[in-house]
Amino acid sequence: MSTRSKPKLIRNPTDFQQQYLSVPGQSGCELSNNSRTHNFFEAVPLEKLKMLHKDKSFTTTRRNFYTLVLVTRGSIRETIGYRNYEFGANTLYFIPENQLHTIEHWSNDVKGYHCIFDADYFLLCLRNQVKLNHYPFFQPDRDPFMKITETEVGSILSLFEKMHFEYCKKKNHNDDLLVRMYLNILLIEIERLYQHKQAAGDNNVPKRQQMVAQFRKLVAQHYLQKRQVADYAALLYVTPHYLNDTVKEITGKSASEFIYEELVREAKSHLIQTENTVTQIATELNFSDQSYFCRFFKKHTGLSPQEFRKRHFH
Repeated sequence: MSTRSKPKLIRNPTDFQQQYLSVPGQSGCELSNNSRTHNFFEAVPLEKLKMLHKDKSFTTTRRNFYTLVLVTRGSIRETIGYRNYEFGANTLYFIPENQLHTIEHWSNDVKGYHCIFDADYFLLCLRNQVKLNHYPFFQPDRDPFMKITETEVGSILSLFEKMHFEYCKKKNHNDDLLVRMYLNILLIEIERLYQHKQAAGDNNVPKRQQMVAQFRKLVAQHYLQKRQVADYAALLYVTPHYLNDTVKEITGKSASEFIYEELVREAKSHLIQTENTVTQIATELNFSDQSYFCRFFKKHTGLSPQEFRKRHFH
């Protein structure tokens, strides 16, 4: 039976391995032992995860990263958000960051791929790409899965296999240009399939969850101009207190955290993907001056903008 008390926070691959695996440190490949909190990626065959999986690991969690899973054989039963799902062969399913999640059961014959990565890693994929939370399959008001054909399975499986091969082949954490490119291609291919197959599904989603999804869309549209919870509460015709409580209940984060995270992500994108000065970036993000921007960025990342850029420079 699943534990429905306070969810456990899974921050990185090390937390993931300790939570789910009987032999932590062996989830990815022989060369992998990624313990970093930011800028990480792992792609693992499901059959290998199943082999190393703890018999009992049914704690409800929130993951600080994104998850893609392809099931080619067997079945998986999991709870995502507040809904129970059973995924069979020829299924892709998705878990956005900060989503409630519980593994209930994996069949003994399960096969496919399991991929996790964080937002910072995705920023390094390509310049000017879509933001992760703009992909429809990572939005909380959309179905977190889709059935695909045998032909589509072959195409998606090939990309997972190439990612896994390149990931295990790399000699250091920065030697993964092809991994990033394959991840970007994989997400684009999945988005095309998803948009073709899926309807919005709003009628099947609880109203409070719909409101949170709408709030997050509004933040993505207006975060440069609107930075107060009250601004978004007014757009949604609710009180700031109600909005914040609902967002906290559904996601585990306050409404203001989502606003700040959107700003931080945009700042990271500028620092990694452009050569603009910190002063220019502060101006573009509507901060009153560079020093305020630097304080804000360090408060939310633990690094100054210059330190962050240097750490991610290739």
